[in-house]
Amino acid sequence: MAISKKQGVALGVGVAAVAAIVGGVFAVVNLNAGSAEAAPGGEATPTAEANTTTEEIEWFHLDGPIPEAVAALEASGFEPIEAGKLTVAVGAFVPPLSYQPDGTSAATDVAGTEPNLGALIAEGLGLEYNPQVVAWADWPLGIQSGKYDLIAANVTVTEERKELYDFASYRQDLLGFYVKSDSPIESIAEAADIEGLKIIVGSGTNQEQVLLAWNEELEADGKQPAELQYFDDTAAATLAIQSGRADANFGPNATSAWAARETGDTKLVGIVSGGWPLTAEIAAGTAKGNGLIEPVSIVLNAIIADGTYTDLLEFWGLESEAIEQSVVNPAGLPAS
Repeated sequence: MAISKKQGVALGVGVAAVAAIVGGVFAVVNLNAGSAEAAPGGEATPTAEANTTTEEIEWFHLDGPIPEAVAALEASGFEPIEAGKLTVAVGAFVPPLSYQPDGTSAATDVAGTEPNLGALIAEGLGLEYNPQVVAWADWPLGIQSGKYDLIAANVTVTEERKELYDFASYRQDLLGFYVKSDSPIESIAEAADIEGLKIIVGSGTNQEQVLLAWNEELEADGKQPAELQYFDDTAAATLAIQSGRADANFGPNATSAWAARETGDTKLVGIVSGGWPLTAEIAAGTAKGNGLIEPVSIVLNAIIADGTYTDLLEFWGLESEAIEQSVVNPAGLPAS
């Protein structure tokens, strides 16, 4: 098995963007159909102001291909779109998932968990990593038409998607409750824990549906429901948390975890599955039946075993979303 190594790269991280994430109207609302995808007619994706702050970003690599994965790829009959390369569709949205660092423009400069996982998969297969930045709406046709070999962009596995694509899981899809760092709130795990709280949430999202269901439970028990707050202005939402006008923010865990780590202004007090009440997983995807997904899963399990996976998630503050094993075509969320 290849041994992992890290390479430090100076890339700009927009602190203004990090601050904007805290507010509850997240810049990744259209990335993830399990937890963060906006409902039709929902809120538009906000744009966070970038700045020139630069910090060291670690890019994780393998020392060489993983022989078992290479052998599986050769036996599969899969032919990359470009010979010798793995063309990976990635996003460029916000940290820690995928984003364009300040002062960069090339697809090869896109940083975050998703691009780095795509690169590790390519390295493990003995192929050159060939990232292509795509809009969320464009990846499904791009995969089906053969424009991209693989998608690594925070895609939730659903039963409907499994009809057209094969998946190899690599992260849990989680929602997180975040409160001000000095808040007396220590845990939010069930309906009783949100009684009377003021909670920021995105309109038309799965997280809103969770809160509405919990409020129904509270009202049925004669208790005070939570007050749901919706903000179009992310700066105002952030201020609401810090000023105490809102008690908690409930949204995609990945972006909130990054913001909490970078600013120190918030803390995690509760986790809920993105597919609540069902579990949901994030996965790399490829065209159905093309033979690529089994070798991809072999690579993912190899980096889980050698610790590269853990190091990567810990660097980006997403260790809470780790899985123990990559599974090919795991159970997906049912069609709504």
